[in-house]
Amino acid sequence: MIVLSVFGKLGAIVASIPFPIMAANHCILYGYSASAGLDFLRLCNIFSFRSKFILGFSLFMSFSIPQYFNLAPVHTGSTGFNNFVQVIFTSPTTVASMIALFLDLTHSLGQCSTFRDSGRKWWEPFMKFNQDSRNKEFYSLPFNLDKFFPPS
Repeated sequence: MIVLSVFGKLGAIVASIPFPIMAANHCILYGYSASAGLDFLRLCNIFSFRSKFILGFSLFMSFSIPQYFNLAPVHTGSTGFNNFVQVIFTSPTTVASMIALFLDLTHSLGQCSTFRDSGRKWWEPFMKFNQDSRNKEFYSLPFNLDKFFPPS
């Protein structure tokens, strides 16, 4: 919307879209983005207790923590810090992502099955550019721009 505000007529067209059409658009885009996010679960072992715990706990906390911060706003001495914390912790997606990332990096840290169960074993060949032959094809630039901007 900010980009469209630069172009007045285009912004007016987008602003004149009826609310039911925008709601239907949000329903479709939410379903698509949620399925894209859940697509990452195919890389991890979803049948392990660890993965189920991380997924379930982060989803539960993404419902309860934003509700708490909506009912009881933060009161510190700084208005800017209050707003920052309020924005971060009232977003269910942000709360779920932070908790899932924290638990994934810390839960059962010493076990060797953690590396495999979390899906990091699948991503390992792609961490360095020269470790997998598919990286060159995937990261190549169009119009033979690789000679000017080589991947590293």
